[in-house]
Parts: sequence; structure tokens; C-alpha cells
Amino acid sequence: MKVFISSDMEGTTGVVDWSQVTAGQPDYDYYRTLLLEEVNAAIEGALSAGATGFLVNDSHSKMQNLRPDALAGNARYLSGRHKPLYMMQGLDDSFDAVFYVSYHGSMSTAAPLSHTYNPRAIAEVRLNGTVVGESGINALVALGHGVPVVLVTGDDVTADEARAVSPGIHTAVVKTAVSRFAADSLHPHAARALIRERAAAAIATLAGARPPAVDLPATLEVTFRNADLAEMATWVAGVERIGDTVASMTDDNPIRLYRRFITVVLLTRDIAE
Repeated sequence: MKVFISSDMEGTTGVVDWSQVTAGQPDYDYYRTLLLEEVNAAIEGALSAGATGFLVNDSHSKMQNLRPDALAGNARYLSGRHKPLYMMQGLDDSFDAVFYVSYHGSMSTAAPLSHTYNPRAIAEVRLNGTVVGESGINALVALGHGVPVVLVTGDDVTADEARAVSPGIHTAVVKTAVSRFAADSLHPHAARALIRERAAAAIATLAGARPPAVDLPATLEVTFRNADLAEMATWVAGVERIGDTVASMTDDNPIRLYRRFITVVLLTRDIAE
């Protein structure tokens, strides 16, 4: 039984400031260790319920935040930038389950360090009319491969967002949002224990899990922070401007739709002020 893990960092217990998740800052090494332990807790919980193989796709910032030799379960480690499927690189239909570890809420929420891929460019994303964050957008790849998303760890706002696209998902809420830069966090030991428990439950009930609930063809509507960014998004084939700051893209292939969105993200990343 194979588990694909996409690991971010902002959803780690105690994290409430960009300096804690930015390489080179004084607190980064401490919080990357907490992230590693939360990833390992998810692996350990899954192992206890019968999972046998793991691929961890490091999906935060430059995507080189974990220590490969310290990963539990002899997990494979996919790291580095310029991955065609970005946070979901490495997933295919040979996997049985997807875990999101240390995820955060969308830009339009009060989740700690909320953003949707690029906070300097993107104000909001809707999938078939529902506001989604990275958990919902990334679910398109899981849907394309027919793999259920069964666990998300992070704050309470993020957990609620994930449920909108993946009904029945198991959640490990390691902190409660107070504002975009404040949270009430569990002690790291308690957070890991909760993640182990919820990961084990996700695998134990896998027989009843289903791929994300997204009707096809699916539409992503992206609201940008200014009109220039919306116009530049239309440079990507299949993207249509439907408002001053809104661009839309529709496809019956969820992976192709996801790749189109990622191309827009990469285009706007360098030109956003």
C-alpha cells in the first residue's frame, strides 16, 4: 500500500510568521525540524495501519526543507524546484492514498500565513465556484489519477477548506487560527500524536475513501491582485479574462487544468510587484 505525501510548512504547529519558514532566517532550522517530525508522524501512523511504501514530495518554497536520512519508513524523497506537477509531482495511479502535511489556508481566509500559491499575485481561486486553497487545487491531480486524498494536517481553517473538495478526509488540526499571523498551537508532542492517530485512521478506513469530489469539466477562476496580472494570465493558452482582475480556465482533464494553472502561477511569480 503506497502513500503519497505532499509536505508544505506553514501548517506546522507553532508557525505563525514568514521568518519561521524562510531558509536563512534564525528560526528556520528549528521549525524545519518540527516539520520533519510531523511528516514522520504521518508516516508512522500510516505504517501502523498497514501502509508499506511512501514518497514525500517536498513542496515548500525551494522544496529542499527535509533531511532525507531522517525520514521514517524508508520513504523516498522528491525535492527541488521546476517540477512539472509542482506540489503533486510524483503522484501516479500506483498510489493508494494522498496525505497533505503542514498545509495552510487560502489567501482569502484568516488561516495562519494564508496564501494561494503566490500571495503577491493571487487574491482568490474558485474551483467550480467554491473558494479553494492549495489543498483543493492540488486535489485535481489526485482526481486525475483516481487516488483519494485522505489526510490533511494544519490549522482548523485549512481542514474545513480541504473537506469542501475531499469529503470524508481525516484531519489533524494542530493549531487554531486567531488571525493570519497568530494561532493557538498544540504542544509539538501532542501534535505528532494527533497526526499519528489520524494518519492511522485514514489508512484503516481507506476501503471507503473516494477520489476528490470535483465535477468535470472543471473550472478554475483566479482573481489577481491587479488587472495587469489578469491580462498576462491570458498569455497562457486556454485562459480567458472574465473581469478586470479575474481569469478563467476550464478543462475536462483535471491534470491538464492543474498544469495550466501552475503555468499561470509561474508566469505571474516573476512579474508581480
